[in-house]
Amino acid sequence: MQIRTDLALEAKEAVKENINGVDIETDFSEKMKITRMKIKTQQAANSLGKERGTYITCEFKALTEDFTAADKRLLKIGEQLRALLPEKGNILVVGIGNHNITPDALGPKAASKVLATRHILGQVSSSLGLDSLRSVCVISPGVLGQTGFEVGELIEGLVKSANISAVIAIDALASRKLKRLGCTVQISDTGIAPGAGIGNHRNVINQTTMGVPVVSVGVPTVVDAATLAADLIFPSENEDKNNEEIKRKIMPFGKDMVVTPREIDLLIERASLLIGMAVNVALHPDFSPEDLFSLI
Repeated sequence: MQIRTDLALEAKEAVKENINGVDIETDFSEKMKITRMKIKTQQAANSLGKERGTYITCEFKALTEDFTAADKRLLKIGEQLRALLPEKGNILVVGIGNHNITPDALGPKAASKVLATRHILGQVSSSLGLDSLRSVCVISPGVLGQTGFEVGELIEGLVKSANISAVIAIDALASRKLKRLGCTVQISDTGIAPGAGIGNHRNVINQTTMGVPVVSVGVPTVVDAATLAADLIFPSENEDKNNEEIKRKIMPFGKDMVVTPREIDLLIERASLLIGMAVNVALHPDFSPEDLFSLI
């Protein structure tokens, strides 16, 4: 049975043997465990089911238990994000997802907390003392069923018309473990495939398709029900042995279901503030989180 997860770290954990072409570094900072994984070869990418590139996973105490707007984790997550972006040029921040469906609302809600600056540069920014702000555009384009447009189509058009240097795509993710919901952030330079975590595949948004670097940022908000049931019914070490039995017991009843925590509203509210402010910190390093929070 296919293990469905958007997290590269979980894909690596699911593979028992060592894989050549994967570098992993781990450190601890601001009460977070930060794992940097670089998939360097196509063979390694095929083994993990993930694209070649860099994946940064930040794990911390659940946001539903511990979070404030002045949280120091903002600075560290912003620092990780900034390292994957070009130093100059216009940035387009895209909040991907459906605002009307709570587990999928992370992208739009986080985008609403990102400071858009492209329209206030020049003399206006000088008069306000905001000369060092970077040019940033922010959109929440909705989903195909709401607009009739693929998100990638809209982004591609904006990249060309607004002379964008890089795209930051914010989206809710799917995990394979309940323990990672609301307490994990993944940052990657490999782009994003909206809806892939719940099996709803759309056009991939990455540097190849957009023509500029695409950095994705997300927090897992759902677990695939079949994957969760497999973990609950059978120990992970017996996963391969019981593969057919898992399929028989779970499928097809759990095939298209996902599970989300009961405190999902609070999780989305705090995760969106964390991600939105981390993006602000990454793009405007000359300003403190408090100053940026006052501006939005």
